Amino acid sequence: MTNFDERAKDWDADPMKVERARIVAAAIRSALPLGPFDKLRATPGTCALEYGCGTGLLGFALQPYLASVTLADTSQGMLDVLAGKIKAAGAANMHPLRLDLCADPLPAARYHVIYSLMTLHHIPDTAGILQKFHAVLEPGGWLALADLDREDGSFHGPEVTDVHHGFERTELQSLAESAGFGGVTFTTVYEIPKAGRRYPVFLMTARKGT
Repeated sequence: MTNFDERAKDWDADPMKVERARIVAAAIRSALPLGPFDKLRATPGTCALEYGCGTGLLGFALQPYLASVTLADTSQGMLDVLAGKIKAAGAANMHPLRLDLCADPLPAARYHVIYSLMTLHHIPDTAGILQKFHAVLEPGGWLALADLDREDGSFHGPEVTDVHHGFERTELQSLAESAGFGGVTFTTVYEIPKAGRRYPVFLMTARKGT
C-alpha cells in the first residue's frame, strides 16, 4: 500500500475521482430499494462499513444518509488524510479504521450496509472477501460494490500485476451467490476516461438473507 500512502495527499485534487464518487453515491442510493438510506438515517442503530475508503470521497457523499459509517482502509496515508477531513467537517458519525480483511480478524461490529468503490479489483481472493462481507453484515443487510468491468489490462498497464483486470459480471454474481448473497443486480454507473479510452464501472448490489 506504499503507493497509495504516497498518493493520498493529492488524491482529492483529481476532479474525475471527485465526480466518480458523487455519481456512484447517487447510484447506491438509487439502487437500494425503497430509499433505504433515508430509512437508515432515522434508525439510530444503523451502521455502514466502507471497505477501501481512501480519503473518504464516497463516504462523505453518503455520510448524511447514514447514522454511523466506519471507513476502513489498509493505507495509513489515506486514513491520515481522511481523519483530517472528518475533524474539519465535524462529522461525528464517521469513524476511520485501519483494517485488512484479508489478514486481520473479522471486526466484532456488524453492519447493515457494506459498500466500496474501485477496491474489489485490488483484493486477490474475491470469493474470500465476499464471504467475509457476508459474515459481518446483519441479516437483511445490503452489499453495494462498484468496480471495473473486465478489461484487457490496459487500465493499470503491464507494470501492475497484482490486480484483477476487472470482472465478468456473471462470474462475480456466481461468487456472490456462493457466499450467500441473493438478489444480485448490476448496473453500469460510470465510465472512467483514460488514455483515450473509457472503462465502464458497474455497481453490483446484493442482499444477505434474513
